[in-house]
Amino acid sequence: MKRLFYKTFRAASRLVGLWVLKGFAWGVSSGYFVFCPRRVGVGVRFYRALFPERGGLAHLACTWRQYHQFARVFVERVMLDHPDDISFTSQGFEHLKEAAANRSGGIILMSHLGNWEVAAHLLHRELPGVRLLLYMGVKDKEAIEKMQKQGLTDAGIRIVALDRDGGSPFDLVDGIKVLKEGGFISMTGDVLWHQAQRSIRVAFLGHEVHLPETPYRLALLSGAPLFIFFSYRIQKAGFHFVSSEPIHLRADSREQREETICSAAQTYADVLEQAVRDHPFEWYHFEPFLGPPRRDLPGNQF
Repeated sequence: MKRLFYKTFRAASRLVGLWVLKGFAWGVSSGYFVFCPRRVGVGVRFYRALFPERGGLAHLACTWRQYHQFARVFVERVMLDHPDDISFTSQGFEHLKEAAANRSGGIILMSHLGNWEVAAHLLHRELPGVRLLLYMGVKDKEAIEKMQKQGLTDAGIRIVALDRDGGSPFDLVDGIKVLKEGGFISMTGDVLWHQAQRSIRVAFLGHEVHLPETPYRLALLSGAPLFIFFSYRIQKAGFHFVSSEPIHLRADSREQREETICSAAQTYADVLEQAVRDHPFEWYHFEPFLGPPRRDLPGNQF
């Protein structure tokens, strides 16, 4: 029913304009804000950490704005019906193009900041002939999410779905193959999909958080560079891409491997923290993320 409802509004928006979908998305976001207090509490705690100098009502107002910014993601999805009409500016995109030209490939670390779906489509468009594989989590009963994944698949982007049970170790085999062929794989850097997943503790906004270990260990073992990547909405039909320089992980011993992995994860956390400070209302992470305050421990010294 949810899928049919969304498809109906999407079709209507094509006929009479995006204002129909915008209104629908605004209503849904408002409903979630009113009727999902646990998730609202997650947002309030995040903005309390981000803006400690502000009061409780300000943190609640920030969460309200976050929810309605997130509504734009569904509107932007309609824009993907005509991806050639989407414009973008970039910072550091030349690093990805150089890796594609050299066939060194790489691991693209995306986050729940900005619109990763638009980023995936435009990466595929701007790197023609380069294989792109996305590792994405699966949520139960998420019909709209299934449509989202189908849209990426239809565009020629390969999807490997990871369920809450952890998936199979063979899921990484495809990724390693793509890297060896000079392609790119994309992984989410800020979500753990199951309790048994190996993680790294890092500092983020003065709190301890757990990040998935896989991207860093895979980069270390494969020799492929890491790229931290964000995509922000900047105008009516435009986006701004930001890519870091390639991060190469090297280690000669087991102790050095663990230290290298922890250091790379903290680098990602530091870059993510600055990006969140620059774009505070494009943080679309609605599950508990922040751990206990750890202001007494600098960097990744856990």
